[in-house]
Amino acid sequence: MVRKALKLASWTSVALAASGIYLYSNKYLDPNDFGAVRVGRAVATTAVISYDYLTSLKSVPYGSEEYLQLRSKVHLRSARRLCELCCANRGTFIKVGQHLGALDYLLPEEYTSTLKVLHSQAPQSSMQEVRQVIREDLGKEIHDLFQSFDDTPLGTASLAQVHKAVLHDGRTVAVKVQHPKVRAQSSKDILLMEVLVLAVKQLFPEFEFMWLVDEAKKNLPLELDFLKEGRNAEKVSQMLKHFDFLKVPRIHWDLSTERVLLMEFVDGGQVNDRDYMERNKIDVNEISRHLGKIYSEMIFVNGFVHCDPHPGNVLVRKQPGTGKAEIVLLDHGLYQVLTEEFRLNYCHLWQSLIWTDMKRVKEYSQRLGAGDLYPLFACMLTARSWDSVNRGISQAPVTATEDLEIRNNAGNYLPQISQLLNHVPRQMLLILKTNDLLRGIEAALGTRASASSFLNMSRCCVRALAEHKKKNTCSFFRRTQISFSEAFNLWQINLHELILCVKGLKLADRVLALLCWLFPAAL
Repeated sequence: MVRKALKLASWTSVALAASGIYLYSNKYLDPNDFGAVRVGRAVATTAVISYDYLTSLKSVPYGSEEYLQLRSKVHLRSARRLCELCCANRGTFIKVGQHLGALDYLLPEEYTSTLKVLHSQAPQSSMQEVRQVIREDLGKEIHDLFQSFDDTPLGTASLAQVHKAVLHDGRTVAVKVQHPKVRAQSSKDILLMEVLVLAVKQLFPEFEFMWLVDEAKKNLPLELDFLKEGRNAEKVSQMLKHFDFLKVPRIHWDLSTERVLLMEFVDGGQVNDRDYMERNKIDVNEISRHLGKIYSEMIFVNGFVHCDPHPGNVLVRKQPGTGKAEIVLLDHGLYQVLTEEFRLNYCHLWQSLIWTDMKRVKEYSQRLGAGDLYPLFACMLTARSWDSVNRGISQAPVTATEDLEIRNNAGNYLPQISQLLNHVPRQMLLILKTNDLLRGIEAALGTRASASSFLNMSRCCVRALAEHKKKNTCSFFRRTQISFSEAFNLWQINLHELILCVKGLKLADRVLALLCWLFPAAL
């Protein structure tokens, strides 16, 4: 009897092992999909990183040159381990890693530069998985829906990938297909992150990263609903229809679901690709100005903000027919809706920063939750040093030395930054991420911190504040007064821009040189 039982157990084990090998080799089974594997890997990585920080910096005097060098090495080791964890666990982990990688002026440079690779290293679903999602959601096979369908995706992200296809009527479309396992794993992954962040807080009480978990918990379900993404695209297209330089691809609702989004195919080069712009005779400064106008309008006037403007989601091209430069805005899954109180306080704060009204900078920073850390908050918002903020951020562009100082301070003030991020309104977190992504684009284009970008922001602030005042008064006289004040403020901004333009052309120097040439004896 025992012999028979052993024989049965042996054959069963062989059968299970053979089945496992077959399923794994044919990509039906992936160890990364097992909860125990994912949890074990995340716990082990967190433990190793925590142990590294606790032991490596223990015997070195705080603040010394040796301490700073050693801390940089620990940051880099930890960032690489975190990146490996994100790549292995995929899905939600890559999404959170991408968020961290976008915070250029808020986190140590070792982390942001290491985690940036996650934008180009997202895992790719197999065609078998793509067919399965399309079949389950649209009820038909790919060949029934499309004349042609490219197997190789145009791009792969943490939650989905995009394929180029042609409908039977000849229209070329982009098909966004969600990774099949990401929805089921996301809630468990967020819970795991929450537990790990709480555990790390016990070891390092000064670091508060619960804001990161809260953001993932709130935003991930929204990003996994592609129908909401389609509605966001249509809303922003209608909202900014007066910008003839903006293109938002049209949605094909008849073939869209929560996991499949069909949209108009639009080609172009990434917004940080200077070579593409030079080849296609697209003015880099014009693109930078247009991008600034789009986001100023979203943030200050409408309070509805596209919060994932990394270069893969912002394309540039020449408009077919007109040949004018055009910005194509993609991936509308992540938007931040700003409350009116937040939006108006944010308008006042930026106006104060641009015009160097330090008393109001303190007032409106504190209204937005910065408390006594308002100087740090102002530096985080502008990515400028406190000296530059006091001198006026629109007076001079950022220098390489100042940029390096800001990046170094991200490491030196990490506890204070994490504390600040934990106390500001949650709306601010995605705005800060968006600011840093836009700065990264400007840095790549060589247009960062130009005076014209601040003036465009100021125009939107003036309009937004005037509109709010007019909406809250019934007096015709008062509304007329507000309109005149708005017009005067906008005229002042235009005049200031004209003066800067004249200075930029060095017109006075040229006139003086001409006079010296004409009347050398008199001068």
